[in-house]
Amino acid sequence: MIFNYDVVVVGAGHAGCEAAAAAANLGALTCLITMDMNKIAQMSCNPAIGGIAKGQIVREIDALGGFTGIVTDRCSLQFRMLNLSKGPAVWSPRSQCDRAKFIWTWREILENTPNLQIWQDQVKELVVENQIVQGVKTYYGAEFRAKCVIITAGTFLNGLMHIGRVMIPGGRCAELPSLELTESITKHGIRAGRMKTGTPVRIDKRSVDFSQMEMQDGDHDFHKFSYLPTEHTAVQERNALPCWICYTNTEVHEVLRSGLADSPLYNGQIQSIGPRYCPSIETKLHTFPDRDEHMLFLEPEGETTNEMYLNGFSSSLPMDIQINALRKIPAFKHLEVYRPGYAIEYDFFDPTQLTHALESKVVKNLFFAGQVNGTTGYEEAAGQGVIAGINAAINCNNALNGGEPFTLGRNEAYIGVLIDDLVTKGVDEPYRMFTSRAEYRILLRQDDADMRLTERSYKLGLATEKRYQLMQTKKEKINAIIEFASNFSLKPSLINPSLETLGTTPLRQGCKLEELLGRPQININNIAPHIEPFRKELERILGDEIRREEIIEAAEIQIKYKGYIYREQQMADKMIRLENIKIAGKFDYPNMTQISIEARQKLQAIQPVTLAQASRIPGVSPSDINIMLVLMGR
Repeated sequence: MIFNYDVVVVGAGHAGCEAAAAAANLGALTCLITMDMNKIAQMSCNPAIGGIAKGQIVREIDALGGFTGIVTDRCSLQFRMLNLSKGPAVWSPRSQCDRAKFIWTWREILENTPNLQIWQDQVKELVVENQIVQGVKTYYGAEFRAKCVIITAGTFLNGLMHIGRVMIPGGRCAELPSLELTESITKHGIRAGRMKTGTPVRIDKRSVDFSQMEMQDGDHDFHKFSYLPTEHTAVQERNALPCWICYTNTEVHEVLRSGLADSPLYNGQIQSIGPRYCPSIETKLHTFPDRDEHMLFLEPEGETTNEMYLNGFSSSLPMDIQINALRKIPAFKHLEVYRPGYAIEYDFFDPTQLTHALESKVVKNLFFAGQVNGTTGYEEAAGQGVIAGINAAINCNNALNGGEPFTLGRNEAYIGVLIDDLVTKGVDEPYRMFTSRAEYRILLRQDDADMRLTERSYKLGLATEKRYQLMQTKKEKINAIIEFASNFSLKPSLINPSLETLGTTPLRQGCKLEELLGRPQININNIAPHIEPFRKELERILGDEIRREEIIEAAEIQIKYKGYIYREQQMADKMIRLENIKIAGKFDYPNMTQISIEARQKLQAIQPVTLAQASRIPGVSPSDINIMLVLMGR
């Protein structure tokens, strides 16, 4: 049977869900194909969203009109803002979620999205004619014809799980792998490789002695993921289920080392590269041989389940080794588990063969998003999914965005940094986002993603009118607070007694309120009660605004870090000039004898669109860029 759609999305993980929702909400008739409708947006590893830089990505998805932040808020068991002891450039939201509720919340959203149909089946073949995608074929015998296809197959492509010397074909625990699809794609000239990731043992909390562990509570303030007010996201009253901390010890390590001969990581069974920044416990022993202990986090999987996730103990060691080692930890003396940890190998595709719109350079109208591009993490996948979904919709309707690809720059979003790194530098290990990867991280804070991105998404047609108006109102209120602080003068005689009570140095001469707010001991909430005109102005500006604390925090960050923000914006503006110099199709790289052989080879392989992108390619030196500028002048 033949079905006709504008966009077909293969895989309903985090990338697939965001891609399907974005394409459908932009008017493209979309079909989301998944092997199991009961596993939509499954959190294959830790049931948590966010973390360092990952939380910023989720806020950017939300600002664009995506749904990961909304779903997370509805399913949150514990919310924490990480890195609060550091500057706001690295503050990162993170939420432990109810795994089962997360799936059903996403499914409810997708099933009620106009223009979106879900089909349960497995895709086995990509249909291509004259290097233009035509659709896909499934194992059920259905053919889906489409103008665009988005591949978001996660870890399922030829997936192979490892538990010691035991090898089981699978995309994740108890789920079949996707066979034939990789070969159907690579025969058209798209390069593929193999990667590895892993997941820890799942523990029955009834067997845990929590008195031997340190409790880690969540935050109890206004922070959350979605910029939409609580009434719109239906955030449940946080149950604030605690997480727990314990440590391995030398006895644990001895048991683990006894099983290394059967570890697929060290006996040659696994050849592919795993994630550097989420190492297995056996990798930790190998990398840090002098460490006597490693921290472990025991985290809830849901509000009503006894299943718990042991963060920090990812492993592919034999099952008996994993369990016996953990029983050497006092809290786990009587440990019972639901299933052991395992490693999984899977196929990915070289992301340097993609444009910044995540469209293949080899097959037109074919898009890739998520772990198939060599990334790791739900958040990185979801961010790519939004961009792929948007651009697939644009390819189906040139009225959107003037028919031009929708891309984000490195100075606009962590999603922009992520995609530029992938398509420019490629990957030789699973890619994970960190704040250190962004050269403009002061501009890419979690508090201002809506200010950066919502207007662009609204003009595109994805962000709703309500979301746009909420952003505009918030911006006006922030600017009003900043304007008052920059103009209101303070006299020492009136404010010094209050400054002493707040533990900060008295004034020697008058100053503007914004100068006082620049002090680390001073913030808007603790100084306003001491300055009656400021307190009244805040009440006038904010009134009964339910986002009161969010607005105050955003205004305060802009005031305190005004100089840093300005300086970084100046740096970004300089780089934008290189971004505006288009070089696609202007150079015959193999014959450019003026630059190094390595630069010629890398430029020929990547085919950068702008001079700025060329400057970020490993192997292309600043002198190569200067030569290219000279040649363009000629």
